[in-house]
Amino acid sequence: MAKTKSKQILRILLGIGTIISLYFVPWPIVKAWIEPLPDTVQQQVDKAEAYGFDGIIVCVNKNNNSSEFYTSGYKNTENKIPADPNSLFKIASVSKLYTALAVVKLAYGGQVSLDHSLADYFPELVGRIEHADQITLRMLVQHRSGIPDFTRINTYWAHPKQSDKERLELVLDLPAHFKPNAEYEYSNTNYLLLSELIERVTGDTKFQFIKENILEPLHLKNTYGSINDVPLEDVMSGYYIGYKNDLKTDDNGLMLATAEDLAKFIRALNDGSAFKDTKEQEIYSSVYEYEHTGLIPGYQTIAKYHKDMDAVVIQFTNTVNFEGYNWSLSEIMYNRIVKLLQKKNELQ
Repeated sequence: MAKTKSKQILRILLGIGTIISLYFVPWPIVKAWIEPLPDTVQQQVDKAEAYGFDGIIVCVNKNNNSSEFYTSGYKNTENKIPADPNSLFKIASVSKLYTALAVVKLAYGGQVSLDHSLADYFPELVGRIEHADQITLRMLVQHRSGIPDFTRINTYWAHPKQSDKERLELVLDLPAHFKPNAEYEYSNTNYLLLSELIERVTGDTKFQFIKENILEPLHLKNTYGSINDVPLEDVMSGYYIGYKNDLKTDDNGLMLATAEDLAKFIRALNDGSAFKDTKEQEIYSSVYEYEHTGLIPGYQTIAKYHKDMDAVVIQFTNTVNFEGYNWSLSEIMYNRIVKLLQKKNELQ
């Protein structure tokens, strides 16, 4: 009798546990993940509003370097301007691919050494950044420096700084998160320092070096260094859930590009045409990756090359919420688009 009663109690407790666990399931993600794939990429892109995005741009760059575009939603929601595949978009951390390549080009040319220390190039930071004499440029590129990330200091995105000097000051005199090269931790401070390095070595702006040594040789004319360098009407609006203002005017110190320009750059990285020769490519392969994602308030980017299809797929979505499932939904959207493209490729 007691044994039977215990089993009944156990079943009740398990039932309560199941109900509680179901209550915390992220249903928007589950729904987006399990629903059947539509027949076409455009039909999937048309679900952007259901995923919580104001607008979406997808560019598929094929092996002949031609591009297909898919859009849905709005470039600007307030004025109901439809999403435009030729809009400029803040590509956030995808900018690191250009910075890493620029540093590699300087290393290839003998202007810097990847194995020299931060202290060699920034002697004023000795005593201000822990282990400055042990952190190499290679570690900065690979996010193995241990330097804290300024974007994670004091709710940075609520009150972002307006200059790299102010951004760097947020982490000066803070303890390192780990000893140099002991671990991996993504830190935007690494690339802030690399950007400053490029400017010290070349005597010009980082973007000017990128433009002359990367963009112009690849004939990329729709990539820019700052929101201040472009007409605002050409930029896709950006939104943060719960915040009513358009974020496109914010100067985050990051690059902008059209989806097609970014797609052609990703292809050039992967097919080797972004490099002077195999030696330069070998240096790059030893330090950084060939694809990237980007996330800042108002802007999400996924930029990847898919070898099985010989296709680059770029996805821009212009609605962000750091506290919800927003990024996961953008990844689900992207993965479903890739599956549809793979299915189409197999049938051809």
